[in-house]
Amino acid sequence: MRVVQSYRQYDFFSKNPEDRINLQPNLKSFINSYLAKSDTWLYILIALSIILVVILLLIIVFRKRIVIAIALIKEGSKAVSSNLSTVFFPIVPWLLQISVIVLSILMFLYLSSIGEPSYKIVGMNKTSCVCTGEYSTIKNGDSCNQTKFLNYCSNLGPECSTVSCHYIGLNAPQIAQYFKYITIVGFFWLLFFISGFSEMVLAGTFSEWYWTINKADVPFFTLSASIYRTIRFHLGTIAFGSLILTICRIIRLIIEYIDQKLKKYNNELTRAILCCCRCFFWCLENFLKFLNRNAYIMCAIHGKNFCSSARDAFNLLMRNVLRVIALDKTTDFLFFLSKLLISLGMAACTFTYLTSELFNNHFPDILLHYPIVQVGFIFVGSYIIASVFFSVYSMAVDTLFLCFLEDCERNDGSQDRPYFMSKQLMKILNKTNK
Repeated sequence: MRVVQSYRQYDFFSKNPEDRINLQPNLKSFINSYLAKSDTWLYILIALSIILVVILLLIIVFRKRIVIAIALIKEGSKAVSSNLSTVFFPIVPWLLQISVIVLSILMFLYLSSIGEPSYKIVGMNKTSCVCTGEYSTIKNGDSCNQTKFLNYCSNLGPECSTVSCHYIGLNAPQIAQYFKYITIVGFFWLLFFISGFSEMVLAGTFSEWYWTINKADVPFFTLSASIYRTIRFHLGTIAFGSLILTICRIIRLIIEYIDQKLKKYNNELTRAILCCCRCFFWCLENFLKFLNRNAYIMCAIHGKNFCSSARDAFNLLMRNVLRVIALDKTTDFLFFLSKLLISLGMAACTFTYLTSELFNNHFPDILLHYPIVQVGFIFVGSYIIASVFFSVYSMAVDTLFLCFLEDCERNDGSQDRPYFMSKQLMKILNKTNK
């Protein structure tokens, strides 16, 4: 549609060059002046046409893999439907993460309040005040004690009325600073650990569903059994994986701290190096998150340690890299649209209610001048809540995808090694169980 619209605009302005906009000196007119040129629409038409051709070529090349990705999303919906408790399970780690955030903030505030108050003399150079006793030689900027200052300086006369013993902060002990660093490390480690625990539990639940040929035989307490297995056998794996992510995040924080400190020197070479480091470690952290997620899935399937699971998952994905790309982009796009539609729907309902007579009847004393603010909060909140619940579907699809790849490589459809995939997936791949 955009390509057709661009062509129509190009055709119109090329045939009617005199049909231009009377310009005013503002940004809107400046933009409209470019949109009134036929060359602008020609460039837009060319760019959109190239994008359309690229998308069509990608769809043609990845068509079978996209079909597999859509089938896996349907299988993920079936897996979630057969274990409805998994839909509400993310609420628990979400609440735990909020608790960790609150406790970490409180601990940081308590640690920041540790120390002895520090005071310094202010205003001594501006007057002829001469203190007595041990403060007779005191000068501007020296440390002071408020009680002694009142006795030796403040009560001597009007000359010392402008001199003060000013509070400048706390002298925190060095150990308090160390505990702050420990709190920061523990904060990120616990957040990553809780997230990894949730992924491991869901991976164990959905992998058990996949590797059961007759889905009616899946136990009712699959989620509870997965929680028990994770606590009993896999906490070390999760702790190690979350530690790797924590180290990467701490390095990123150190780089940001160095960047803030070096900004005043305005060294272009240093800033370029730090920018490259920031980009590298951002990419590294996202790659490690991807690797950890798949390592947890492989650990839930086979019960191996973190390193073995990460190696097996990486090798399996690299052997099927085109399928990985197709599945990842397809699921990301569909889940984003789903979350966006839910959020827009809630925002539309909220706006309709706030601007209706029903709201005025319920709250006659409240006059909303800007209902769009409330609608914005509802939209953001709905998107966050939808993201929490859609994370279950995302984990289901990722788990079933790795199980599907394992199934294709390990089994051949014979009686000894039957395929565990659904009939729809077997039909797409032209495979059958003998």
